[in-house]
Amino acid sequence: MAVTWKINTLEYNNDSDKGVIVAHWDATDEEVVGSGDSAVTHSGRYYGSIGFAPDASKSGYIAYASLTEADVIGWVKAHADVDETAIETAIAAQITESKTPTTMSGTPW
Repeated sequence: MAVTWKINTLEYNNDSDKGVIVAHWDATDEEVVGSGDSAVTHSGRYYGSIGFAPDASKSGYIAYASLTEADVIGWVKAHADVDETAIETAIAAQITESKTPTTMSGTPW
């Protein structure tokens, strides 16, 4: 199991710099239990949006056309509101809950 981070879309200023102002992201993981027809996939997901204040005059600024997904994932993970370890722990807990549920639903009849 390894959490996969993904940028779904970016919002950016409609000017010559096209500075990124919002990144929408997902962090997901899954575990397959069993094999063949009896295989069950258990998954977890955490998602969010992070706002930025782009400044083309700052050192390290990356022009929109030169951005990679890895660049933006790095920004997301470095953001004060994102605790990478807590997010990955929460995803692992979702998978554990899926494999061994603490609550069930249904009717007895």
